[in-house]
Amino acid sequence: MTFSEGGKFEGGRVRKGGGTRRTGAIAGGGLGAVIVALLAMFFGNGGDIAGLTDALTGADGAQQQATGEDQFVADCTALQANTDLDCELSATAQALDAYWQDVLPEQAGVQYTQPGVYSFTQAVDTACGPATADTGPFYCPPDQTIYVDVSFYDELTSRFGSSGGPLARKYVVAHEMGHHIENLIGAMDEANRGGTGAASDSVRIELMADCLAGMWAAHAATTLDPDTGIPFLNPLTEADVRDALSAASAVGDDRIQQQATGRVNPEAFTHGTSQQRVRWFTAGYNGGTLQTCDALHAARL
Repeated sequence: MTFSEGGKFEGGRVRKGGGTRRTGAIAGGGLGAVIVALLAMFFGNGGDIAGLTDALTGADGAQQQATGEDQFVADCTALQANTDLDCELSATAQALDAYWQDVLPEQAGVQYTQPGVYSFTQAVDTACGPATADTGPFYCPPDQTIYVDVSFYDELTSRFGSSGGPLARKYVVAHEMGHHIENLIGAMDEANRGGTGAASDSVRIELMADCLAGMWAAHAATTLDPDTGIPFLNPLTEADVRDALSAASAVGDDRIQQQATGRVNPEAFTHGTSQQRVRWFTAGYNGGTLQTCDALHAARL
C-alpha cells in the first residue's frame, strides 16, 4: 500500500527529540509491550517496564527541521514517504487525520483533535512514564500522543513473525490512532484497563483499536488530501491486506505467550488472540463503523 504519486506531506506533524520525565504508567496498549508484560508476569519486577527492557539503537530518520529544542520530520514527497520510515510515519498520520476528522463527528458527534505523534530512538519520557524501544509503539492517554520507534517494524518481522510490508507498518500506526479515538469518545475512561483475561476490558480495548484500524484501511485509498486533492494512498492489493492481517496475527496474546514461555495462559491475556485480532481488523475493513467496532460492549469477542 503505497502513497499516491504527486502526494506532498507537510512537515511538523511528527516530532522527534525532546521529552520530559514525568510519573505514571505506560497505557494505551503498546504492541511490543505484550511480551514485556509477560516477562514481568513470569519473572517479577513490580511492573517496572523500564527495568526489564534495554535501549535499542534505531536507524537515522528522515530529513529534519529544527524548531527550538524540538525537531520535526520535514516536508516529504510521496516518493520519500514510500522509502523513508519517518516520512512514512508522517504521511500515515496525516492520512489518518483526514479520515477521522470526517468520520468521528459524523458517527460519534465528537470533534476530532489530532494526537501528537513522536518518533523516538532508543528511549523516551512521556506522561505515562519512561519507555524504551522494547516497549514497542504505544499511545499515552494523558498526553494524547502516539509514540513509535520505527526500529520496531524490523522487530515485527524478526521477533514477532509478521510478513512485514507497507500496510503492516501503517496498521501499527492506525491501531495506536484507534486508541486515540477510543480516548476521544470516552471508551478509555469507561474501560478497566488494569485487568487481564480473555474477556477483560484490556482485551476489548485492543480489539476495538484493531477494528478502527480496519475501518481506516478500507477507506485510505479514497480519502483525499485536503491540500492537494490527491488520494493519500493507492488502492490496496490482496498482498497489502495479507500483510496487515499478518501483523495483527503476529501480536496475538496466544502466539506471543507460546513464543515467550512455551504455553498459553488466557487469564493473562491483555490484547486478544491472533484469531481475534484478525477477525476484528477484518470486521472494521469490511464495512465497520464506530458502533459495530465497539468491542467494549460486544457479547462475543
